[in-house]
Amino acid sequence: MQRHSSLLPLSHEHKRLLFVCRYLKKDAAPYEGFPLETQARFEYIVKVFQELMVPHIQKEEYLFEKCVGKNLAIDAMIKELQEEHLVISRMYSTLTDSTDLDTAMDALARSLEAHIRKEEREFFELLQRELPQLLDTLQLENQ
Repeated sequence: MQRHSSLLPLSHEHKRLLFVCRYLKKDAAPYEGFPLETQARFEYIVKVFQELMVPHIQKEEYLFEKCVGKNLAIDAMIKELQEEHLVISRMYSTLTDSTDLDTAMDALARSLEAHIRKEEREFFELLQRELPQLLDTLQLENQ
């Protein structure tokens, strides 16, 4: 299904975050301009979380707030996604405490990737099917 225009900003951010996930995994392929040293990857994830993830999660929370209470399946998925946001945030917060930073970043990347895929493949599809009129009224660019 083609993505609803109000969800496109989130989908574009998801695409960027999926690259981040590939880059943070232990088996990351070299990307031009992206060093594979542990400290460089760590510094990159800190920057991405501050500049992209925090505002992205705020936009998603705004979306959740607008959608909750209108459909039981959507409400259940929102609850799951919010719990995943907390897990991912905790994983990020504990990176500096990790004795094996590469393994911790790999675990964070894999959790974030699975979360993004659930949002794209399940949640957004469900929203488009069940709440198209609500999506017509949303602007997620500047939330």
